[in-house]
Amino acid sequence: MPTDNDGIMIILSSPSGAGKTTLVNMLSKLENFEISISHTTRLPRPNEIPNQDYYFVSEEKFRRLIKDQEFLEYAKVFNNYYGTTRTPVIDKLNKGKNVLFDIDWQGADQIKNKKLDYKLITFFILPPSREVLFERLSNRDMKDKLIAEERMKQFSHDVLHWINYDYVVINESLEICYSKIYNLINAIINNGPKDYDENYIREHVEKLTS
Repeated sequence: MPTDNDGIMIILSSPSGAGKTTLVNMLSKLENFEISISHTTRLPRPNEIPNQDYYFVSEEKFRRLIKDQEFLEYAKVFNNYYGTTRTPVIDKLNKGKNVLFDIDWQGADQIKNKKLDYKLITFFILPPSREVLFERLSNRDMKDKLIAEERMKQFSHDVLHWINYDYVVINESLEICYSKIYNLINAIINNGPKDYDENYIREHVEKLTS
């Protein structure tokens, strides 16, 4: 049974390349914050460590976990499955750990719809411009411009989901973006004042989508 001493769930989502994974890793260095490790059917990238960055599994095993209703959320993204299993998350929350989720809007919707008895804060990360996002995607470990272009097409769809999140933060500078997220989490936990301008965010989204 959840209590006041339980941890909180913090979701970070973003269009591909906007920086959510880096930000989640930065937040995980804080005391009492832990990342929820997702399962995925995609292959590891060169810098990724199995069972630390992701649980890399076969599609057959992933489908078996779906059948056994093991997932809090799962989704198919760019032809690969990603998902969060329930038991490790609940165990961490019950031990007072704040659990960080690096998931897309589909996964965020599923977790919200589970209506778990734990506090949940959701953040959506946006790039400063489409040009900067394309540059970041092109410079990532995938040098293939076609992959970057595919993700840019997906961006136009993904960005529309910003409205379903508690807070939207623009990642112009990693340090400033991290600081804004950190301050908002602190304000929510301690019932303090929040520095957040929704009108500014709305205008930024209009620029990104026009």
